[in-house]
Amino acid sequence: MKYDVIIVGAGPGGIFSAYELVQRNENLKIAVFEAGFPLEKRRCPIDGKKVKSCIKCKTCAIMSGFGGAGAFSDGKYNITNDFGGTLYEHIGRAQSTELMKYVDEINVTHGGEGTRMFSTAGTKFKKLCLQNKLKLLDASVRHLGTDINYIVLENLYAELKDKVDFYFQTPVDKIEILPQGYRVWYMEKDGTFQVAQSSDCDKCIVSVGRSGSKWMETICRELDIPTKSNRVDIGVRVELPAVIFSHLTDELYESKIVYRTEKFEDNVRTFCMNPNGIVVNENTNGIVTVNGHSYEGEEKQTENTNFALLVAKHFSEPFKDSNGYGESIARLSNMLGGGVIVQRFGDLVRGRRSNAKRIEEGLVTPTLNATPGDLSLVLPKRILDGIIEMIYALDKIAPGTANDDTLLYGVEVKFYNMEVDIDENLETKYKGLYIIGDGSGVTHSLSHASASGVHVARHITGESAGI
Repeated sequence: MKYDVIIVGAGPGGIFSAYELVQRNENLKIAVFEAGFPLEKRRCPIDGKKVKSCIKCKTCAIMSGFGGAGAFSDGKYNITNDFGGTLYEHIGRAQSTELMKYVDEINVTHGGEGTRMFSTAGTKFKKLCLQNKLKLLDASVRHLGTDINYIVLENLYAELKDKVDFYFQTPVDKIEILPQGYRVWYMEKDGTFQVAQSSDCDKCIVSVGRSGSKWMETICRELDIPTKSNRVDIGVRVELPAVIFSHLTDELYESKIVYRTEKFEDNVRTFCMNPNGIVVNENTNGIVTVNGHSYEGEEKQTENTNFALLVAKHFSEPFKDSNGYGESIARLSNMLGGGVIVQRFGDLVRGRRSNAKRIEEGLVTPTLNATPGDLSLVLPKRILDGIIEMIYALDKIAPGTANDDTLLYGVEVKFYNMEVDIDENLETKYKGLYIIGDGSGVTHSLSHASASGVHVARHITGESAGI
């Protein structure tokens, strides 16, 4: 089978690449290969009754499939160059912002109508943060919610499915360079067997997300594409009563706050704030970590708010494997707790393990069934000290954050792909081979990944039009 464009991965980058290609040239023959399931078949087996914890499915329905890891996320699209990636370093700040706004328009017209756009512009909380040695980052954020985000993806798929060939449960094995174009080798199900097949294309867009980090490393090594190590973010997910942060979340929804620790001068930041949300498991390459969601519909909202506190670590010499470092910490948590560990903040600072009785008697009802334990046996002291400092700092702008019953789930790890050497068109040294989204190591968010897909699609269609 010969295609004009093959897209590897049906996450935000792949979806918006396909969408923009179809919008600009309906005659293009396009295929999308995805290791996971179609959206309607993405079902995590954890039901809280028969299955209470991660059973490590071969293909994680939360991390893979149409919509990528973002399909069941909180559906937050941050329009900013201050965080979420370094796309602007390749295409310019103005172009990056314009593309993110364009992505927002598409989301709104495909089911996101009526959702709110929040902004930090002119907020009084900037001053409050600075007065307490905290920095509130600038951003506008469209909150779709996990439920509306799903509807947007359904509508995008409905628009694309008759114009693009989608191959689900079809993991790509390797990419071969041809004299003219590329050959994509993949595993296709034939009855009970997986059979190696291939398709050729003129252009190839790789958008495999963070869950494809190890595969991406292999491809870059095989094709001799230069890369450099990226950081890994390690920390915990905090869960507390929603009223404690309501003065912030009612106005800003998500506040990205950075604190520089006094002890080590490390940066600790809040990430992925979910007002009235839930804490969930996440499976990355067989490692169970923690994340958070929240819904737009009131019927699914809880009385808790959760957010991550993360410390970034970057290694260069002699050790370069930042992701490997994060994996080793996550595996230790899995070994001690059988998955995610939960601990009361009061128990942590007193140096004792949490138990089910103290958590049950606390003021915060957990939204995730995790193992009570001791995070000090898992997280390195430097990281844990920074997190504790940050909680006391946040307590000054949101009194109650440092309450004894505040819950800490660990570990939360954000793996970033090594940064691939790509140019201003997000093109590798091989003409027509593009690497986009979080798989490139350049973007770290839904909005940036989606924008990178639009950018590449416009470059490809511009070339085909002779521009």
